[in-house]
Amino acid sequence: MVNCAGDLAPLLGANATGAADYICNMFRDASYAVDNTYLLFSAYLVFSMQLGFAMLCAGSVRAKNTMNIMLTNVLDAPTGGLFYYLFGFAFGSPSNGFIGRHNFALGSTPSCSFDYSNFLYHWAFAIAAAGITSGSIAERTQFVAYLIYSSFLTGFVYPVVSHWSGRVRVGPVLLETVIISFLMAVSSISPAPALLMSLEASPVYGVHLLRDRGSAGSIIRVDPGSFNKISIIYPSGEKYYGQWSAVGRTAVTTTLAGCTAALTTLFGKRILTGHWNVTDVCNGLLGGFAAITSGCSVVEPWAAIICGFVAALVLIGCNKLAEKVKFDDPLEAAQLHGGCGAWGVLFTGLFASEKYVREVYSTRPAHYGLLVGGRWRLVAAQVVQILENLGR
Repeated sequence: MVNCAGDLAPLLGANATGAADYICNMFRDASYAVDNTYLLFSAYLVFSMQLGFAMLCAGSVRAKNTMNIMLTNVLDAPTGGLFYYLFGFAFGSPSNGFIGRHNFALGSTPSCSFDYSNFLYHWAFAIAAAGITSGSIAERTQFVAYLIYSSFLTGFVYPVVSHWSGRVRVGPVLLETVIISFLMAVSSISPAPALLMSLEASPVYGVHLLRDRGSAGSIIRVDPGSFNKISIIYPSGEKYYGQWSAVGRTAVTTTLAGCTAALTTLFGKRILTGHWNVTDVCNGLLGGFAAITSGCSVVEPWAAIICGFVAALVLIGCNKLAEKVKFDDPLEAAQLHGGCGAWGVLFTGLFASEKYVREVYSTRPAHYGLLVGGRWRLVAAQVVQILENLGR
């Protein structure tokens, strides 16, 4: 109902305006409480990915360096928390087209647009972006240098990228992309620093012990659903909207893409190498998750299976290319998030359903996938978004 009190008053009889106002205020309070509880719970689940990242990194380095890599993973949270509080949340807040310029140190929080729970949720994404890159440079960077990098990434880079995501401008034309989950912003940020820092760092061949990567993959597998499901509530950073059916659909498409990518990678690497490897399953699973995040709530389940299958092939191809150029990234962060993430953005331009785009993006023109009856506009916007991410 658009006007809750106005609609209820006639049903309650004469002089019922006060009762109608009271009932509507109670519903508003309950709605606000449910929204904040859901947002905070999802933030805690996203934060729990830090445990998975830590185990993944610890299982990929020599035993003598385990304590150091665990320390860098732990410090992502406090370092990111302070710098995101001082600068990051403001830079990522709505403002001009380039960067946010209000709400430094939560000076304007709470407001009608943001509350403290929003800060906590976005902070969890910011430190995830830093954590993904840390494994790519494991054993090869000085501790102080890593702290500087982590502070800059969470305090400036992630906020600006998340502020840009969803709208890209080509000359006078504003192209509105379909990028549902904030995990897509995380995936678009982490490959570039992972690639550049791995190229700068000295390679370490043949020493990755892979002790805890299976357990780490199981922990990380739980959380992309939280990234994606909560993100569809406000994919464009505006008011909360989106149907609970879309939340369930997001969980299904995320699961199917990850499962398909895991099995495709497992059997694909079996054909290429002749043996089974748990690392291939874990990375394939994460590659499928990274790919589906762009369009997790606007594609059909059958399309998610296609997304996961192609994501696995992209990951295998990127790893083969990395081997040929002798690029040393023990966690495959650049290949996984860069290659599979780019495919996921393009995939949305091809398979986004008109019905679901209208449902989730109810306040925007409905541009949908080229292969399901749409035109080239959404594909063009998605391609420009990929190029923009590469240019950052």
